[in-house]
Amino acid sequence: MATHLKNIPLNLFRKYLKYKGLKHIRSTSGHEIWCRSDLKRPVTFQTHIDPVPEFIIKNNLRIIGADRDDFIKFLKEG
Repeated sequence: MATHLKNIPLNLFRKYLKYKGLKHIRSTSGHEIWCRSDLKRPVTFQTHIDPVPEFIIKNNLRIIGADRDDFIKFLKEG
């Protein structure tokens, strides 16, 4: 799929993280920390930047082991 990612609204990105089984564990200094037991490191993003920039989305997809196509499929479905 050749579709490019773009900036995503903060609430939609949170829904995707919940969809992938992550849980919000804390908010610190304007950042949200999300985790799942099988991840080596938590997913972190700034809460005062809405929409979430594309490079943050790409980095966090890499952390959770998801690919761009899975994310784009989620966006189209919901």
